[in-house]
Amino acid sequence: MESTIQTTLYQRLGGAEGISALVDDIVDMHMNNPNVSARFLPYKEKPELLAQVKKHTCDFFGMGSGGPEVYSGRDMPTTHRGMNISEAEYMFVVDDIMAALDKHGKDDGTKAEVLAIAWSLKAHIMHQ
Repeated sequence: MESTIQTTLYQRLGGAEGISALVDDIVDMHMNNPNVSARFLPYKEKPELLAQVKKHTCDFFGMGSGGPEVYSGRDMPTTHRGMNISEAEYMFVVDDIMAALDKHGKDDGTKAEVLAIAWSLKAHIMHQ
């Protein structure tokens, strides 16, 4: 008899370790994506700030996917205020996230859940 136990998104993303590896790859992809790299490359010269951004992102992904992490960063509108992120930029970032999930062998259901989260945050991030 097959098990019907559902795993959480957090578990399917690989827990804290898997999320950290995903975030590393996502940030690298953003830095190498000519459509959004200008927003991310300055972090290369500020390793302490980059580490803080990655930690906040890991905590955000962890908490939002059912993990024990607690996100203590700013809310999305405050974090992105003044950036005036366009819809095109948002889509390039989402594409990078999906590519990182592919790289890590995540299944379509997991990718769909992450995409749904990304879409739910869109209005809180764009044009702030």
